Amino acid sequence: MVLLKDTNNQEFFQLDHDQTPQSYLDRIAHENQLELNKKQFALFMDDQDPLGYIRQKFSYPKLGTLPKVDKKRIEPSNECIYLCGQSLGLMPLRTIDYMNAFMNDWATLGVYGHFTGSNPWAKCDIPCLSTMSLLVGGQIKEVALMNQLSSNLHFMMTAFYQPQSNRYKILYEEHAFPSDQYAINSQIKLHGYDPKDAKIVIKARENESCLRTEDILDVLRREGHSIALVMIGGIHYYTGQLFDIETITRVAHEQGCCVGWDLAHAVGNVPLKLHDWQVDFAVWCTYKYLNGGAGCIGGIFVHSNHFKDNHLTTLDGWWGNRESTRFTMFDDIDRDKSALGFRVSNPSIHQCAALAASLEIFDEVRIEQIRAKSIILTQYLQYLLQTELADVCQFTLLTPLNPQERGAQLSFRPIDVTAQQIHDELEKIGVVIDIRDDIIRIAPVSLYNSFADIFQFLSLLKEAIIALTTVSKESSTN
Repeated sequence: MVLLKDTNNQEFFQLDHDQTPQSYLDRIAHENQLELNKKQFALFMDDQDPLGYIRQKFSYPKLGTLPKVDKKRIEPSNECIYLCGQSLGLMPLRTIDYMNAFMNDWATLGVYGHFTGSNPWAKCDIPCLSTMSLLVGGQIKEVALMNQLSSNLHFMMTAFYQPQSNRYKILYEEHAFPSDQYAINSQIKLHGYDPKDAKIVIKARENESCLRTEDILDVLRREGHSIALVMIGGIHYYTGQLFDIETITRVAHEQGCCVGWDLAHAVGNVPLKLHDWQVDFAVWCTYKYLNGGAGCIGGIFVHSNHFKDNHLTTLDGWWGNRESTRFTMFDDIDRDKSALGFRVSNPSIHQCAALAASLEIFDEVRIEQIRAKSIILTQYLQYLLQTELADVCQFTLLTPLNPQERGAQLSFRPIDVTAQQIHDELEKIGVVIDIRDDIIRIAPVSLYNSFADIFQFLSLLKEAIIALTTVSKESSTN
């Protein structure tokens, strides 16, 4: 566990080698004569949190600005409870300054802004690459910003999905995000294969919600000779499961498979080491845990092993040409021998400005620190779910109980009431959560969520469920 220190240079969020996150929470409560399920414990944790000040760097929505709150039940000036970072991260306050600087350059420089000004537009993505490469564990030359997530899925699969007569299948996980499934089906069809035959979908065991690593490895060893590409989400958007990227990649390579990862829910959430793990390629968005704003520019990783691979099928564009010869206007591309060579169009200064504002925060706080807090914060959420809801609602927790096998998200399926009912009731009082089908996804983000957020959420969740079940019982008796 990474060591964090509070303002008095005392160790905090540090686990001993034989200590679990829950035993850590128990120890803190015992040493300070506090009870885990009382508000005083949450306030104590927030007071000691060495990352707590980061929350003030974000624009936190107020109850009065949310569209569906019951105005009679809230104080408009109070902050909402925002636990939806796995869908859209909050806006850093400095984003406005970054955007205004771009607008001022446009207004005062016109076309000269491409090469002069606060952040010359022709290279506006480049300042982001250093921090981004650290977040994914890649070399700077292995990372590029371009397009958005779904587009990048197609660009990367066009390059790396190279089916042959006996090796043409794509392996991915059950209930993968729709974009991944659509791209996989499209790419298979483009190569003249039938998706029904060319897909291998890894499924969880009966009565289990998450995939076991050993089951994935068994399929790879059994079917690997027929698999051209392994394409899995690093953290499953539905269950919150964090896959063993290193092991799966290694075993897939042993079978001769190419390996790509969709890291939309992993980047900015957990530490990654894509270069060391020998991942062939990866794609991600920047509007979840990276807080770049809805539709912000996407990212790609391409391992440097492939920079001299002339057999890749690339979709080339002007911006993939080497910078030094770009304006020579060659008929044939002088392709950049790095991840930048996969770009096709000049990057959006609007999007790069927003992303740069957020990445500055990641320059200040290392991903290992974020992860250290996240493990404790998420364990606290799990504890309160399991202890506070037991008497009022049956539910199934889909996310792995082992903190090392999940990110910042917990997903649970209520049984006595529906996820939609809970969502709608909490929405009225300004609790921002997310539902998918019949599950509720909760994501406490270390950069801007507090232990008090978690405590207050569970208190309001419990009240909402009691109210819903009471109405349901009264309706059934009538």
